[in-house]
Amino acid sequence: MNKAAATDETTRVNPATSMQGRLLAIAMLCFVVALAIAIALYERTSSAVLAVSVGLLVAIPAFGWAVRRALEPTRARIRALVDSADSLRDADFSFTIADHRDDEVGRLVRAYNRMVGTLRDERQNLHQRELMLDTVLQASPLALVLTNHNGHIIYANATARALFTAGRRMAGMHFLDDVVSDHSDSLKTALVQGVDAMVTIEADNDDERYHLSCNEFTLNARGHRLYLLKRLTQELNRQEVATWKKVLRMIGHELTNSLAPISSLAHSAQLLMARDDTQRVVELLGTIETRSAHLKRFSEGYSRFAKLPDPQRREIEWDPFFTRLSALHPFDYRPDAPGSSGYADPDQLEQVIINLSKNAVESGSDPERITIRVVGSNTGSLITVADRGPGMNDEALTNALLPFYSTKRTGSGLGLSLCREIVDAHGGRITLRNRREGGLAVSLWLPAAGAAAHPESAGSAVA
Repeated sequence: MNKAAATDETTRVNPATSMQGRLLAIAMLCFVVALAIAIALYERTSSAVLAVSVGLLVAIPAFGWAVRRALEPTRARIRALVDSADSLRDADFSFTIADHRDDEVGRLVRAYNRMVGTLRDERQNLHQRELMLDTVLQASPLALVLTNHNGHIIYANATARALFTAGRRMAGMHFLDDVVSDHSDSLKTALVQGVDAMVTIEADNDDERYHLSCNEFTLNARGHRLYLLKRLTQELNRQEVATWKKVLRMIGHELTNSLAPISSLAHSAQLLMARDDTQRVVELLGTIETRSAHLKRFSEGYSRFAKLPDPQRREIEWDPFFTRLSALHPFDYRPDAPGSSGYADPDQLEQVIINLSKNAVESGSDPERITIRVVGSNTGSLITVADRGPGMNDEALTNALLPFYSTKRTGSGLGLSLCREIVDAHGGRITLRNRREGGLAVSLWLPAAGAAAHPESAGSAVA
């Protein structure tokens, strides 16, 4: 039944059975009785005043009594509607009113019963959906904990109970004080701060790594917090194994490319020495020396990446620092403010600048168009190394800072990775982007002493 039809059924009432019709019938009956009494008295007494007065004295109480009797069922139904409305307020949708009278109140009662039936069906559907959602949450591998504004647990799925209380009930417990008080400091700190973080949780006498996600929302005008913990140990182990496999493939590939030619050249040198061809032996030994030097540089690069020490930061005067480095790989140094200084480990930062300037030269850029610009502020220093080479494609820009990724045929893939490790250890950030008129710009943000790390506003100052 559509809305228009329901409205029409509720408002259109048979005039003969309506309350208005019944009251009109009672009034007409009382009028007829009063008129008959008045006529009879007038014929006996010939007094019109007496006849009308007696007729009214009889008709008015009779009319009141008749109206009261006629409205009593209506009053009972209205009381039933009030009681049923109170039940609705208490979320009890089982209360309906039996009524088959064809008047305005009867139509109202039937409309009310239809509304209660709709609410009952909707509640049943909602209950079924809640059961389905609870089944899904209970079977989820994510540990889910919902707390109220006081930090007491309202809901915890099976994974969360198995993780924190060996399957015991958690509802009503205080999450911080009763559940995680004996766990790692990293977990407690992340929960107090309400931030997303990697945390360590001891499980089965072993440390497990989890990703903690915290979300706040308002429910019934009260603040609530939802915690989600995703186990990452297995995934991290798989990634670690995959990384080690890639490292071993890289090392094996490099060793094969270097040792196989050295072995072949050594064998050739032996044959040439038997023929007393000294000149050719000298040439072969020089090639062997070159390959050995390349292998040494390769192994030293891995060693530096694996044994990078913590930075010893101190104040650096930029002008003498970059002037000295420009003698190794020429570049155009452009300070934003001559005589400015920064805060970093000079040895590690020197390695970063040498790697970046060397990459700029190897990109094919004209050395005279390689620039280093330094922009300082109270929060730190922004160093941008820019060239006019071919730049990088989208894949290279995405992966250039990852270990072992290289676009060079003989590259180890550690140069930019080492730069990122050094900058991250300083609390800074490194970004790469292509320049509008060609070339690549690599920007380093190094925070000042006591300044916050990783500012979101740090960007390149070179177009």
